[in-house]
Amino acid sequence: MDLNMIFRIAGIGIFVGFLVTLLNEAGKKEIAQFVTVAGIILVLFSILQAMSQLFALVKSVFQLY
Repeated sequence: MDLNMIFRIAGIGIFVGFLVTLLNEAGKKEIAQFVTVAGIILVLFSILQAMSQLFALVKSVFQLY
């Protein structure tokens, strides 16, 4: 995992946290919860892509088919 992935996940977390706080203060708790779930899904997709690259690297290193 490279440093860009860590910064991307941290940026998503900070942005989602800011939006959730803003929406909670505005009284839009349902939308804030949806934004939280959307942020989690974005981070999970990023992690899944990184894991896919890791498995491809392991497969190429050990020459698995």
